[in-house]
Amino acid sequence: MKSLLAKNLEQTLIKRRDIERGVFLQRFFKTGPGEYGEGDLFLGLSVPSIRKDCIPYKALELNEIEKLLQSPWHEVRLAAVILLAEQAKKAKDEKTQKTLAAFYLRHADRINNWDLVDTSAVAVLGPMVEKFGYEYLRPLIRSKLLWKRRMAMISTLYLIKKGEADLALTVAEALIDDRHDLMQKAVGWMLREVGKHASMAKLNGFLEKHAATMPRTALRYALERHPAFAKKRFMKLKDGIDLNIYEQR
Repeated sequence: MKSLLAKNLEQTLIKRRDIERGVFLQRFFKTGPGEYGEGDLFLGLSVPSIRKDCIPYKALELNEIEKLLQSPWHEVRLAAVILLAEQAKKAKDEKTQKTLAAFYLRHADRINNWDLVDTSAVAVLGPMVEKFGYEYLRPLIRSKLLWKRRMAMISTLYLIKKGEADLALTVAEALIDDRHDLMQKAVGWMLREVGKHASMAKLNGFLEKHAATMPRTALRYALERHPAFAKKRFMKLKDGIDLNIYEQR
């Protein structure tokens, strides 16, 4: 690939800038002082349009993708992780998978919002999670960087969608007391997906153990697919009241 390819893609995106929508997105993604996306800049582009612009660059080399990740523009960094995810999905050999995952984690500080993580963590880290399990995720779970912790939780969806619940539940248990709202939502979301794709029984077992003490946000997310009587049961556990889960009220 020519060295100007990353620059060309960035210029393509910048030319389509929608200032009004960009202002809206900067509010939506919490870019104010002290917020999780502090200082991030938005072009105001839709995700489908960014994916379309990425198509000619699907084989972009990592040194060029690295340049995209250094952009101050959120959508340019989004293009970078879209390309990484697409390359990871097509990677057939373990060496390539390891290379992509290692590159991804080295630049985790530039994959610095929830949409960037959620777009890419499953595809890029999933094969490594499947091969190496919890030990691969342990450093991410313990990281001070919010985005690495979210990567750890979201990447378990790779196994959840294959019907495997155990690793996701182990990671959820390790992160269940994380105080950040974005982590509580990530934990609850992956728990919900366990119930949807893997095992509702294992999810309910997890909730029996943790509902009383886990953050309310995570619990509400985890219960989104439960019937009303089960939601009531687990929310009452949170409130310190025991109801029979099988008793529909």
